[in-house]
Amino acid sequence: MFSTTKTRLLKSLQLSNICVYLLGCSLALASTFAYADPGELPIVIPVTQSQAIAKGEEFEQTRQWIKAIEHYESALKKWPENNNIKYGLRRAKIHFGIDRRYTDDSFSKVLLSQSRREAFILFDEILSKIQSHFVDPLSTTSYVAHGTESLYLALANDQFTKAHLSNVQPAKIRTVRRILREKYWNKQVSSHHGAHQLINEVCDLSYQYLQLRDTAVISEYMFGGCNALDDYSSFLTPERLGDLYDNIEGEFVGVGIEMKAEIGEGMLLINVLPDSPAERGGVLPGDHIVSIDQTDCRNMTTDQAANLLRGPSGSQVVLELESPDGGATRVARVTRKAVQVKSFPIVKMLDQDNGIAYIKMTGFQKTSASELDAALKKLHGQGMRSLIWDVRGNPGGLLSAAVEVLDRFLEEGTLVSTRGRVSDQNWSYSAHRPGTWKIPLVLLVDENSASASEIVAGALTDHRRATVIGRKTYGKWSVQSIFPIRGSTGLRLTTAKFYSPQGNTYGKIGIEPKITVEKDELQTAMYGATREQRLAADSDIKRGLQILQRQYAVTP
Repeated sequence: MFSTTKTRLLKSLQLSNICVYLLGCSLALASTFAYADPGELPIVIPVTQSQAIAKGEEFEQTRQWIKAIEHYESALKKWPENNNIKYGLRRAKIHFGIDRRYTDDSFSKVLLSQSRREAFILFDEILSKIQSHFVDPLSTTSYVAHGTESLYLALANDQFTKAHLSNVQPAKIRTVRRILREKYWNKQVSSHHGAHQLINEVCDLSYQYLQLRDTAVISEYMFGGCNALDDYSSFLTPERLGDLYDNIEGEFVGVGIEMKAEIGEGMLLINVLPDSPAERGGVLPGDHIVSIDQTDCRNMTTDQAANLLRGPSGSQVVLELESPDGGATRVARVTRKAVQVKSFPIVKMLDQDNGIAYIKMTGFQKTSASELDAALKKLHGQGMRSLIWDVRGNPGGLLSAAVEVLDRFLEEGTLVSTRGRVSDQNWSYSAHRPGTWKIPLVLLVDENSASASEIVAGALTDHRRATVIGRKTYGKWSVQSIFPIRGSTGLRLTTAKFYSPQGNTYGKIGIEPKITVEKDELQTAMYGATREQRLAADSDIKRGLQILQRQYAVTP
C-alpha cells in the first residue's frame, strides 16, 4: 500500500501493491518479474539443490534475469534455507534492476546528468527519508553496504558496461571489483558524512581505473542501498514515478495491454483490457508480439518493448503477432488512445432465474467506489439477489478504495487497521451502516490476489460476510508510502503493516479460502475464447454458482 503527498492527487493517498509489479506505461501495462501468469505451466525444479543452483546460474550466465528470478523463487519454496539459492535470487533481482535503469531514458537524462554535489544531495534526502519512515530501523552501514554490492554487480552487468565501460580493459574492471570486496565490503559507516567519505573514495577509485563517471557510481549507491529494504520499497526514476501515478489515476494513453517479456519469443500478452484499442484491433491474450513497427522484439526486455509502444494519442502502431499454436503471424494496426482502466471491467448477470450476478474487479483505484455503485445499481435493476465478487489476479491499489468498497457490504465494525513506526501510520477504518448491500456474497480469490484484495478477503472472512472460494492469496500485508523528492524522482517505502478486523496479518502467508478449488489449467489456456465462453468454463465461478444456488438464492 502507498501514501503520497503529490499535489496532482489533491490529497494524501494510501495504496496497496504486490511483488507482482504492474507497470502503467504511457502505452501499455507491463508486468515485471514478480508477475505470475495464471496460464503459465509451472516451473520444473531440479531434483537436487546443486542442480537447482546450476540451473539458476545458467539463466544468469545467459542474462535471462526474469527466468532466473522465477527459478530461484520456486527453488526456495523447496529449499528455503539454502543460502546459495537465496543469494542467486538476490543477484538476479539486482541485475534485473540495473537492466531496467539503463533502459529508462529518464534515468540517463535526469540522474546520470547530475554533478557529484547534486547526486550527494539526493543521496542524503533518500537516506534521511528511509531512516525516518521505513517500517524497520535501518543503519547507514547497511544502506551503504548494499550500494557497494550493487556497484560490484553492475561492473559485471552488460547494460552498465555497455553504457560506461565499452573501451575499458576487463582486467581493470576485475581489479576494481576485487578492491570493492577487500576494502569496502560491509565497511562500518556511522553517519551521512562517513557515507560521503566512503563513496567519494569509491568514485576516485572508479575514475582512476575505469574513467567511470561519479554519477554512475553514486546512482548505484542510491538505488542499490534500497536493496537493504523489503521487496516493496524502492527508489523511483521520474518515469517509474509517473507510471505509478498513472496506475493510481487509472488512465493513460496507450493500446491497453499487459505484457511480459519471454526472451526468444517476444512479448507474451497476459491481458488485453476490455474496450481498449488493442482489443478493438483483434489482439488476444496469449498472443506474442514479435515485432513493433517492423522492429523485432523477440529478445527485448519488457521496458524496451514498452518504449517502442509509446506514442501520442491518435498515432498508429503496427504489431506483428504470433498465436500460441505457432501458426503464421498476423498483423494488427492499433491506434493509440486514452485508455481508462476500469476497476470493474465485467459486470453481468450469470443466472437470471436465481438472481445471481457477477463482477470482476481488477484494481483498487480512485474511481472504484463510484464504479461499484453504478454496477450494483445496474445489476439490482436486472434482478440481482446475490453476487459473485471476483478479485482473482487483482494486485491491489488504493487503501481508501478498499475501505470504500468494503463499506458497501458491511454494516458495522472494523474493516482494516494499519500500524507503523511513525504515529501517523496508525489508523483504524470502520464500516458505516447507510447504503449497505445485504445480499449474499461469494468472493473469488487466487494466488495473485494481493494487498487491497486481501483486505477485502480478510474483512469478509472475519465478519463471516462472504464465502471465500479459490486458492490461497498472495500474502502482501504491508503499506507503502510514496514520497516525491528532488529531480522528479520518488521513493516508495514500506511504512506500516495492515491487520484484519480480528487483528490478524498474513504477510508471506496469505488467506486460505473457505472452499479450495484446484487451478484449472485448461480453462486459463482457452486462447481465442470469448469472454462468455471463459466465464462459462471457469471452475471457480461454477463453484460459486453452486453455493449461491443451493444456499442463498431465493426462488421467486
